[in-house]
Amino acid sequence: MPYLSKASKAIHVVANRTYRIRPNHHYRLGLPYSGSNERGFCSNPRNSNRKDENSVIDLSQYPTDKIRNFSIIAHVDHGKSTLADRLLELTGTIKRGHGMPQYLDKLQVERERGITVKAQTATMFYNYNLKDSNTNYLLNLIDTPGHVDFSYEVSRSLAACQGALLVVDAAQGVQAQTVANFYLAFESNLAIIPVINKIDQPTADPDRVKEQLKSMFDLDPSDVLLTSAKTGQGLEHILPAVIERIPSPPGKSDSNLRMFLLDSYHDEYKGVICHVAIVDGSLRKGDKFSSVATGQSYEVMDVGIMHPELRSTGFLLTGQVGYVVSGMRSTKEARVGDTLFHSRTTVEPLPGFKPAKHMVFSGLYPADGSDFEALSNAIEKLTCNDASVSVARESSTALGLGFRCGFLGLLHMDVFHQRLEQEHGTHIISTVPTVPYIFEYSDGSKVEVQNPGAFTADPKIRILASWEPTVLATIIIPSEYVGAVINLCSERRGEQLEYSFIDSQRAFMKYRIPLREIVVDFYNELKSITSGYASFDYEDSEYVASDVVKLDILLNGQPVDAMATIVHKLKAQRVGRELVDKLKKYIDRQMFEITIQAAIGSKVIARETISAMRKNVLAKCYGGDVTRKKKLLEKQKEGKKRMKRVGSVDIPQEAFHAILKGFLNLDPRYSTRAGHGLTLNQSGIG
Repeated sequence: MPYLSKASKAIHVVANRTYRIRPNHHYRLGLPYSGSNERGFCSNPRNSNRKDENSVIDLSQYPTDKIRNFSIIAHVDHGKSTLADRLLELTGTIKRGHGMPQYLDKLQVERERGITVKAQTATMFYNYNLKDSNTNYLLNLIDTPGHVDFSYEVSRSLAACQGALLVVDAAQGVQAQTVANFYLAFESNLAIIPVINKIDQPTADPDRVKEQLKSMFDLDPSDVLLTSAKTGQGLEHILPAVIERIPSPPGKSDSNLRMFLLDSYHDEYKGVICHVAIVDGSLRKGDKFSSVATGQSYEVMDVGIMHPELRSTGFLLTGQVGYVVSGMRSTKEARVGDTLFHSRTTVEPLPGFKPAKHMVFSGLYPADGSDFEALSNAIEKLTCNDASVSVARESSTALGLGFRCGFLGLLHMDVFHQRLEQEHGTHIISTVPTVPYIFEYSDGSKVEVQNPGAFTADPKIRILASWEPTVLATIIIPSEYVGAVINLCSERRGEQLEYSFIDSQRAFMKYRIPLREIVVDFYNELKSITSGYASFDYEDSEYVASDVVKLDILLNGQPVDAMATIVHKLKAQRVGRELVDKLKKYIDRQMFEITIQAAIGSKVIARETISAMRKNVLAKCYGGDVTRKKKLLEKQKEGKKRMKRVGSVDIPQEAFHAILKGFLNLDPRYSTRAGHGLTLNQSGIG
């Protein structure tokens, strides 16, 4: 076919023809490429950021005395991720100006919200002139979250480190999470290097921040480093300080292998990828290792470092942090905090992590009941990457099969929901978040109730006593807002424990507040009354006696268990009124009357009525006897009663989100999630 031969020649000529359009740019077949970069474009900019893509990394050149493991800890938005970017650029791990800012924030939810959710690890190589001789060092950097809800991520990261950079904003100074993260590092016996960031800001006051660090943490002002991650000022002093002030890993290279499982995530092709820290010994490709927690054995299929993406090295040595691919297919096999060791050897297990303390519980149900298995698989894969979530199956009369999940806080819960949608494409309905209560019944039993639906309704069993969890809240505010914050904490049944001044402008307050009061928009009100200047942190405390009741929502006399909640008796009236008002706005009118009630036991404390849509049956009556009109109206009334007995009430999904917004300050797109509502008929079956 000669015409095909001519066509192929023409394509060959055009493909090799270069058109000069403007200086320093060329166009070939309409695709631009830089004249100075003969490699052209790459669809994945992260893979092109490597300093030397094809070079072989020999980790045997780095014994433990040439390794430093450190993390960056700070309050939210104090510049941790930007500082991590600059350190990666300084060591040549990524090229300046390539890729996206906040390079280690890889999740979509992190980029949308501008916060760090997952701790990320990156290995850097740095040549340091020590005592007139150049020495290569291996530096393992871990960028950690700053929000209180992700403190479990911080504690896990610190377990793999010997030191930490404590970053403080030069304008904002010491904040609540700065205090919490400092004590996490201090209790772990880490070397702490204070860094004051953002010194280029017009409102920066480094001297005042140094005084705060001295008064609160007893840190010597002469040890503080002044930097600006944005402009690069002072960055040259950070890595030398890391090498000189942070000790090397204490492991023994000649001992049997012991490694710490720090984190894991699921890959569609490789299975479960584990992030590990080698405490003792070494691990090589082809080795067989076992788990202390499960007793199962695996073979190392691939092993390497994060530089900052996965980079295979064939082995890991004592003190190094990297990844292992071993063919794990089930996420239940990778237990965070587990000790891994060579098969057929005996080792003493490592201490592990302190178990996560779940503060908030919520039910997750598929928007479509047929998607339960898909939701189950999505939650299993996501909990592999977020070990701080507890999951248990449950069923609801209205919503069907679902899961009762425990979270470390409200933002943690919101981010988990968002990741389920974005990463796994699931559509879910969430129930009202609750906290765990303890009840003592007349039969002598004590029960912890996490789900309001499990609250007993048996009239023969009386509740003798109840306890609710409390938190120790740390609040740092400008001194002019002290009065307003004291009033807010008093309204939320708070007990003041400590009140002092950090300096002439800022006050430090500590309260014991019921966790339930923190769940209900406390943080939003605190930010509102302090014009956004307050910083807030909390940790779990003891259970205290409290008078709490179960608040039910009834539709035409039928309880909706997915909307039940447990509240303090003094606030039940207000909460019940708010819930029925919200539901009235979102439930559509039907052909029959709908009654919305909030009740405590058999006592109704709030009620709203949605009137029925009605046809004008009198339209055809142009006069005549009034008894004719009455007959038609009575006939219509009887029809409405019959419809009410057999009809169903459609509860749209937006109604659940509206109730959630009464407890959470959710992202606006949270209420526009695709999916269906539920239908509650008069027998109570959805």
